[in-house]
Amino acid sequence: MSDRKTKTICFTNNKGGSGKSTSCANLGYELAKAGKKVLLIDGDMQLNLSLSFFDEEKVLEMAECEANLYYAIRAKKDLLDYVVSTPYENLDLIPSSTLMSQIEYELFTMIQREYVLKKCLKSIYESEKYDYVLIDAPPTLGTWVINILCTADYVIVPVEASPWGLFGLANMFDFLNGMEEMTEAQIMGVLITKVDERKNYYKQTREILDAYEDIYVFDTFIHVDSSIEWAQDNSVPVAVYKKSTRSTKEYCELAKEVMNYGSR
Repeated sequence: MSDRKTKTICFTNNKGGSGKSTSCANLGYELAKAGKKVLLIDGDMQLNLSLSFFDEEKVLEMAECEANLYYAIRAKKDLLDYVVSTPYENLDLIPSSTLMSQIEYELFTMIQREYVLKKCLKSIYESEKYDYVLIDAPPTLGTWVINILCTADYVIVPVEASPWGLFGLANMFDFLNGMEEMTEAQIMGVLITKVDERKNYYKQTREILDAYEDIYVFDTFIHVDSSIEWAQDNSVPVAVYKKSTRSTKEYCELAKEVMNYGSR
């Protein structure tokens, strides 16, 4: 495990709709609110992490200029120059681009292509400006996700509590296990999302996950909450949209679990 001050957490699941971007954004906000310096990296062409903090016009503006993650990776630039301040204290962002759909092709031509992101982050790590770097990975298992995993210290796998929520999860774990020689990233835990306790899916999901002896499942889980969708519609964290809502409290508890990781 890396001994650098900044801890990097990758949010990944090869299945879409798992709550990956939502969890990355709201955990980042809660860590920042707790006084931690946080950098978010939007690694997905869908731009959802960026849209969690800026309106669509601003996100498209950042996506269409050259001051975003795609152009930095393509040119192997220092990512310290691509950091954008969010409206919230202690919380910064490196925005994405719709051109991230082409990043696999760009990486294919590069030497040591699995470590391009890690090299681009070198100055950020050396600056020790941030306590946490949170990276939202796309729902794939390609070279770009390998890049993200090769710079990560930890992995959080969000899983939706639904009939198809666990689909492909075994492949995800096999993929991570197959990368042991390339990365020191550890699975911090599985985060169960979109829980509706009127249905039995949470219990089923928890039982299946508990069968994985070496995989920790966070005590905190995230309920279905309309406030999350309204917050996304307003491009703000859920705690900003509605402080008293259940999901705000849950993401606050998740942040405590993450900050206390290693002492459990």
